[in-house]
Parts: sequence; C-alpha cells; structure tokens
Amino acid sequence: MLALPLAEIEVDAGSFFAIVVVAAVSAIIVAAVPKRFAPPVVVLELILGILIGPEILDFAKTDDFINFFSNLGLGMLFFFAGYEIDFDRIRGVPMKLGAWGWVLSVALAYGIGGILAAAGIIVSFLYTGSAMATTAIGTLIPILRDNGELKTRFGTYLLAAGGAGEFGPILLVTLVLSTANPIHESIILLGFVALALVLAMGSVRYAWRGWPALERTFEASSQLAVRVTVVLVFGLVLLAGELGLDILLGGFVAGMITRLALKGQEVKIFESKLTAVGFGFFVPFFFVTSGIAFDLAALGSAEAIGKLVMFFALFLVVRGAPALLLYRGVLSARDRAALAFYSATELPLVVAITTIATETGNMKTSTAAGLVGAAMLSTLVFPFVGLALRKKSEQEEGGDSPLPQPGLAT
Repeated sequence: MLALPLAEIEVDAGSFFAIVVVAAVSAIIVAAVPKRFAPPVVVLELILGILIGPEILDFAKTDDFINFFSNLGLGMLFFFAGYEIDFDRIRGVPMKLGAWGWVLSVALAYGIGGILAAAGIIVSFLYTGSAMATTAIGTLIPILRDNGELKTRFGTYLLAAGGAGEFGPILLVTLVLSTANPIHESIILLGFVALALVLAMGSVRYAWRGWPALERTFEASSQLAVRVTVVLVFGLVLLAGELGLDILLGGFVAGMITRLALKGQEVKIFESKLTAVGFGFFVPFFFVTSGIAFDLAALGSAEAIGKLVMFFALFLVVRGAPALLLYRGVLSARDRAALAFYSATELPLVVAITTIATETGNMKTSTAAGLVGAAMLSTLVFPFVGLALRKKSEQEEGGDSPLPQPGLAT
C-alpha cells in the first residue's frame, strides 16, 4: 500500500500532537484537583492552548488541517447543545421564560451597544450586541452533567434559557451577521429546516423499528448507532456550510434530531459512547485551537484590557438581568442569581461573531480581543459562582424540587 509522506499533505504533525497532549493534560489536571475546586476543563484547554501557541511557547500553530478538526469539534459541541434540549421537558413555562429572557437580553444588548457605538468605543452595535446576548450552553453542559444539574428542576429552566441564548444567536449569525442578503438566506434556511424535519421523521421511524438491531451493536466493533450519529452530525454540518448557513446550525439541528429519534429509548450506553467520541477528542480540539489562535498581542493594550473588564460586567447585565427579573415566580432568589451567572457564561458564539465582524471590518481588534477575553473569563468564573449558589440553595431547601410539569407554572 502506498503511503504519502506527511509533508505532501501538509500536516503539521508537531502541532497536532501538541493539541492532543494539551487535551490529555487538561483532563488529568481536572481529575487530580478536588471536585469543588476543579476548573472547567474547557477553560484549561483554552489557557493551555494560548500557552503552547505562537505568542508564548510557540509549540503549536494552526493550519487548514487543524482548523478542519477544530470545526468538527465545534459541530460536535453544538450537537450536544441541541441533544440536551428535550422539548417535552422544557415546553411550557421554561421555554416561554427562556425565549422572553433572550428577547430582553437582545434589547438590552443592542441598547447598550448603541450607546457604546455613539460614544465611539465600538464600531457596530449589531455585532457587539449580538455577541453579548449569547449563552454557552454547549460549554456548560459538561459542567452541569458532572455536577448532576441536568436532571434537576433548576436544570430544566437553565437548559431552556441556555437553549434560547444559543439557538437565537445562531439564527442571527445565519440570517443577518454573515450574509448581505437576509431574504435569500431565509429561503435557504427554510429549505434546510424542511429537510431536517424530513430527516427527523425518518429517524424517528427508523429508531423505533431498528432500535433492537442498533442495541446489539453497542458492544460490537461495528458501533452502528455511533457511526450513524456521526454521519448525521457531520452531514448536516457539511450541508449547512455548502448552503452558506453557519455550521453551528447543522450541529445543533443534528442534536435535536437525535434527541427526537431516541425519545423513550434507554440510551445511557449510547450517550456514554457519544460523549467519549465528542468530548474525548473532537470538542477539545476546538477549544485548544481557539486558544492557539487567540490574539494575545491585541489584548496587550490598555484599551483592550478596559474593554475586557467592561464586557465581563456587561455579560452579567445583559444575560443575568432577565434571570433576576423574569423567574421571580418559579425560582428562589439564590437560584435566580445562579441562573444569572450560568446564563452569562459565553464563549463559542462570541468567537464566531467576533471572527465574522473583524473580517468584515465591523469590529476593532481591541473590541474582539476584549470580547473573547471576557468570554474566556466568564467561562472560568461564572460557572463556579453558579455552582456555589446552587449548593447553598440545596442546603437551605433540602434538595432540588421535582421537575416542573410541561405547560404548568410552578
């Protein structure tokens, strides 16, 4: 068999290996640190990515091959975000509050962005405001899963709020921020949604009829269920990209389709295998690569540092205020505060939006560096604050309440 030398296919094997090592070291550190002090693994991946990047140790740099894997990791990250949104569970009050909360966040973000643009601090209120009105629910999911929050009543409201804070901005990126023709993109998006619905209905029918056969492959080398899911994820990501839509939409929709298809099935083993594939390899690639590509030099100016501090506070105002205002009838004061900090955790979409904005000349490099730096800091700080508030709340109330009934206020 003829094997091409690595040089002929332009693979930076050293950088690739450095990224794999950083992903493993990040996991080792998190496992070694006591759980209550352990930082989110994605934050370590980002920090260590910056450390090995060209601006510090220069052990690794990005290229087309590495960026390809990074995009796959981003697609898998949003697959898990879509997969965790169980519409049967969050419909009714949680979904309504989540949607209204995001709408309020957008109004706050654009209002604040307009003031900053009028003062000459930023270029475009649209791009900067859209970046501030996001929630990194995909980033939060491994943290929530590790701390048992996903299946709690509080977790239901958080998933709804985070889902709206991630899906809404994805639509903004797809229809407004990354296109000069929103009407044309809307038509394409409708076609994509129609195709996704056909796939969803077919997946549901196949899953119910073929589930016994899929279960038999869980411990076999064929791993049919996992391979079919990977084809769905990357296929929809590829289709979204080919149609000119954002690849985040493809991964997110693939997650929702998989959740719908497996409704009512016992899928713990399947979910474990998907988690191993996604968070074991693909997702860390995105975060480490984002750290390597981070423009640390742009953050070295006093202007960028000032913007970092400003945006860090504004994240909490824009995404935290709706949690404090809208959830007074369903969550305690401490849980509302925890929801505010969780909702204000931002990262992947901030990176995506700032990349688009700087490429189109709608954002200063200092603003982009400040936003991304603030998003990284929010991922490091806000989940810890949210976890601490939730633990105090559970201690005071003697545990979490039962899950809310769909469509009913609590």
